[in-house]
Amino acid sequence: MTHRTHSRGGRRPLLLSVSLLVVLLAATGVVLGLRGDDADPDAAARAGAQRFLDAWAAGEPERAAAYTDDPEAARSLLESVATHLRAEDVEFAPAGPVTAADGEDGADARTVPFTATFTLPGLGDWSYASEAVLRPGGADGGWQVAWRPALVHPELGEEQTLVLNQGRGERAPVLAADGSELAGPGTVWEVSIWPGRLTDRDAAWAALDALDAGIDTDALAGRVAAAGEDEAVPVVTLREAAFEEHAERLRAVPGLQFAEGTRQLTHAARAVVGAVDPGSGAGVSGLEERYDERLAGTASAAVVIADRASGAAVETLHAWEGGEPGEPVVTTLDPAAQRAAEEALADAGREGAIVALRPSTGEVLAAADWPADGFSRSLSGQLAPGSTFKVVTAAALLEGGMTPQDVVGCPRYVTVNGFTYENQDEFELAPDTTLREAFAASCNTALIEHRDRFADDTLHTTAQAFGIGAEWRVGAATFDGGVPVAGDENELAASLIGQGRVQASPLVMASVAATVADDTFRQPVLVPDAAGAPHEAPTTLAPATVDALRSMMRATVTEGSASALAGVPGLPHGKTGTAEFETADGELSTNAWIIGYLGERDVAFAVVLEDGGSGGRDAGPVAAAFLTALEP
Repeated sequence: MTHRTHSRGGRRPLLLSVSLLVVLLAATGVVLGLRGDDADPDAAARAGAQRFLDAWAAGEPERAAAYTDDPEAARSLLESVATHLRAEDVEFAPAGPVTAADGEDGADARTVPFTATFTLPGLGDWSYASEAVLRPGGADGGWQVAWRPALVHPELGEEQTLVLNQGRGERAPVLAADGSELAGPGTVWEVSIWPGRLTDRDAAWAALDALDAGIDTDALAGRVAAAGEDEAVPVVTLREAAFEEHAERLRAVPGLQFAEGTRQLTHAARAVVGAVDPGSGAGVSGLEERYDERLAGTASAAVVIADRASGAAVETLHAWEGGEPGEPVVTTLDPAAQRAAEEALADAGREGAIVALRPSTGEVLAAADWPADGFSRSLSGQLAPGSTFKVVTAAALLEGGMTPQDVVGCPRYVTVNGFTYENQDEFELAPDTTLREAFAASCNTALIEHRDRFADDTLHTTAQAFGIGAEWRVGAATFDGGVPVAGDENELAASLIGQGRVQASPLVMASVAATVADDTFRQPVLVPDAAGAPHEAPTTLAPATVDALRSMMRATVTEGSASALAGVPGLPHGKTGTAEFETADGELSTNAWIIGYLGERDVAFAVVLEDGGSGGRDAGPVAAAFLTALEP
C-alpha cells in the first residue's frame, strides 16, 4: 500500500506539468508537429497558412516568405505583385475546409483554401479564390508553406507576376466657338544633358539662359556634376514653336540632347483654359481643372498576368468597364479676337489683361493675360478700376437728375476731412466745365466736389444695374466685382473715382462698357452649356441715362483722355482710368485702364496694364492695337 501510494503520489506532478505545457503551447499559438491523437493536423496547417497570409496582408513580404520553403523566390514575387498591383488594402479569408493535399506534396501535406481581396486604387475590390499547400516540419516547428506562384493566383506560372494596367481615357479638347482647339495634343521637345559629352559648359548655360524659361543654370550645373557620364539630366520641356526659335543655337552645343514628344497643351487663352499635369494627365488649373472629369473621360483598367522579364501581358484576369473618351468643353471665345488680344499684350510686354465681350449676348470673345501662363487676371483679377468706374458714378448722377451739360467745375484740389484729392498731373479746368467735359477729361475733383448728391449706398445701388457684386454664372471662376456701401465721407469720395474699397476684374469692366453699348446688363458667359441661369440685374438704367453715357464715352475718344482710340474703325467709345495702389514694398504705383465699345460693331472691351503708367497714355495704344486687328 505504501509503495502503491508512493507511486501514485510520485506521478501526479509529472502529469500536471505535461497538461500545463499543452495549455501554454495552445495559448501561445505554437503547434506541435505531432500526428495521430496528439494534434489536429488540419488546424495546424490552417494556422501555418494564416501566419503567412497575415504577413502578406500586412505588406511584409520578407516575413511572409520566411514561412515558405523557398524564401527568396517567395519574397521576390510578393514584392513584385505589391509593386505592380498598387493595392490600397489586402485581405484574406478562409474559403472552405482543409483537405489532404495531392500525393506529390507528401502524405502529410494539407491544402488550405482561401479568398484573396485586393482593394485597387479608384476601382474598388477585386477578389479570387486560391489555396496554399502546407507541410509539417518547418524550421520553427510549425507547418511550412510549399512555395509555388499558383499560390498567389491559380493562373500564375513561373517568371510571371500580376500587374494592374490602367489606361487614361482619351482627353477631349477645350474648344473655341468655331470648334477649333484651344487645348489639345501638341508637340513638345524634351531638352536634357549628356554629361559625358558636355565639352563646353559655358556655351550650354548661355544657350539655355537664352530660352528665358526660368532655368537655374547654377543648380543645373550641380545636378550635372553629380550625375554619371552616361546619365541623361533633364533640363526643360519646350513647346515646338519655342524650340524651333532656338533650335540652331541649342543643337550647336555638344552634350545637349533633344527628344520629340506629345503632350496635352493649351494653345490659346492659356491662363483661362488652364493646364494638364503631364504625369497624371489631370487638369490642374483653369477650365482644364474645373471640367477635368468631363474632359478626361473614363480610364480603362485590367488586372493581367505579365511576363516578369518583358512586362508583356500574357492573360487578362479581370477588366473594368471604361476607356471612353472625354467630352469637349465648348467656349464662346473667338479665335481671331483672342489672337488679336494676345498679340497686343505680348507687344506691350507688361503684366495685364484684355477682355472682349459681345454686348448683345454677353458672350466672352477674348480673355487674354500676360504672362500667358500666369494668373487669370482677365476673369479673376481683383483690382481698383480707377476712373473707368466713373461710368457708374456718372450713371448715378444722371439717374439723380443731372445732365451732361450741367456745370460741375474741375478744380485742381478738393479736400475732404483733411484729405486732399487731386487730378492726374494736378490739372484743372475752367469753373464752367460741364459734366460731359469733366468726364471726357477724367476729372476726379469734379465728381468729388458733388459728393453731396450721393447717399452712402447710391453707388452700391447704381452698380447693381451693371450686375456688379452679384454672383455670375459664367462657366468659369470669376471675380464679379464689389462696390460696398460707403462707411464715411472719405470712403465715398474714393469710391466715386474707383478707388478705396471698389474692386473689379477686367471682365467686370468690359461688362460695364457692354451694358452701355446694349442699354441693359447681360451677364457674361464663357461656357454656355455649363453656365446655368444667368444673373439678371435688379434695376435698369433709364434710356436717357444710357444715351448720355454713350455721348460722353464718345466725347472721351474724340476730345478727351481716350484719344488713342480715335483712329480705330467702328466708332469707338471709351473711358480711361489710372488706379493708384500701394505695392508690397510700400511704394505708390498705378494700374492703367481703358474700357469701351465699338458703336458700329458688337464688341465691348477692357484693357488693364499693371504696375505703372496711365490709362490714356499706356492702356490706350494697347486697346487700339487690339481693336484695329479685329477682323471686320
